[in-house]
Amino acid sequence: MMRGFLAGVAALALAGCSTTAMQAPEPAAIVTQSMPETMASMDPSDSILFWSDERRSAAFRDMEGLFPGLEVAQTGPVRALPRGTALGSDTQAALRAFVAETDAAGLMVLRDGRVVFEDYALGFGPEGRWTSFSVAKSFTSTLLGAAIADGAIESVDQPVVEILPALAGTAYDGVTVGQIATMTSGVAWNEDYTDPNSDVAKMLAVAPVAGESQAITYARTLTREAPAGEKWVYKTLETNLLGLIVEEATGRSLADYAGEKIARPAGFAGNLFWMQDLTGGNIGGCCLSLRLSDYARFGQFVLEGGEGVVPQDWFAQATAPLVPFENAPGFGYGYQWWTYPGAYGAQGIFGQAITLVPEENLVVAVVSNWPTATSNANRNAFRALIARLAADQPSRE
Repeated sequence: MMRGFLAGVAALALAGCSTTAMQAPEPAAIVTQSMPETMASMDPSDSILFWSDERRSAAFRDMEGLFPGLEVAQTGPVRALPRGTALGSDTQAALRAFVAETDAAGLMVLRDGRVVFEDYALGFGPEGRWTSFSVAKSFTSTLLGAAIADGAIESVDQPVVEILPALAGTAYDGVTVGQIATMTSGVAWNEDYTDPNSDVAKMLAVAPVAGESQAITYARTLTREAPAGEKWVYKTLETNLLGLIVEEATGRSLADYAGEKIARPAGFAGNLFWMQDLTGGNIGGCCLSLRLSDYARFGQFVLEGGEGVVPQDWFAQATAPLVPFENAPGFGYGYQWWTYPGAYGAQGIFGQAITLVPEENLVVAVVSNWPTATSNANRNAFRALIARLAADQPSRE
């Protein structure tokens, strides 16, 4: 198994040569180990879920100062984000009010790949990085697509235990990769962010077992409540398992693979940091840190189809409502993407989100420090903002 902390630098590989001249190689992702001087507690009673606003705000912009992780250097050409036609003054005022009223640290709007709005607060700025929480899930899903395109994973129908044999005999025996990706494994789970005894609060505090991912160790404690494929329950552990599936299948860390398959083709401007668990694996369901503009670049990359990285129809499948929410028509869940009427997106606790509106070629990225992990009022305000932006129709040159 590919465990343990990754250190050092990825070697450069020659892109090829001709008989007359050698073609310049593309730089590989440069990945280094990041370790904090003093690591933050992983005890559920002192989880980041329960920190004060001030402590969280500082942590969200400096996860590398608190937790171990992998740092991926920016090595490729940066995708330019030119300025587009400015939004109307009333819409700009509404966006700034949203930033102030929802404790947002940054908000960026792209239309046709151009920046039509950008604002910062809470001491955050264009060159700073902010943590993603579950926005990372959609990155992990994209890496799943890349691993399928690369032939490392057969398809979403492949049994999980073929890639993670340590799950044989657990509640995940008989579950497919796709059922993990849609969170329809049928395994019982508690994702209550207000409860220190919930599974989500305890999963990263489970005592490490030598030679085994913490995700596997915690998965061994779980039981089944429904047949695989029949019940949707939101489970961050399943994205952690999905990340482990990608790592084991490709033989690479998520951070390293993301450097090649996302950061470089999307043209990120800054470095990427991805937090690790206590056994050295990147946490697939959480905690990568990027510039606001790079969250937006990822959204634009997805909106354009990720050509050459994922299978041709990957995002059409991944962002479809594979699990429709019967009590909320038009809403659902795909392969680690939330689906909305006319839109889809990534979202994380405390107000992180990337929303894409394909018909309007619109990407909206926001990072925040909500007072609580979840807020229906703030999510509804964000959806209303998306609707307003979609209706704001500046002339396109």
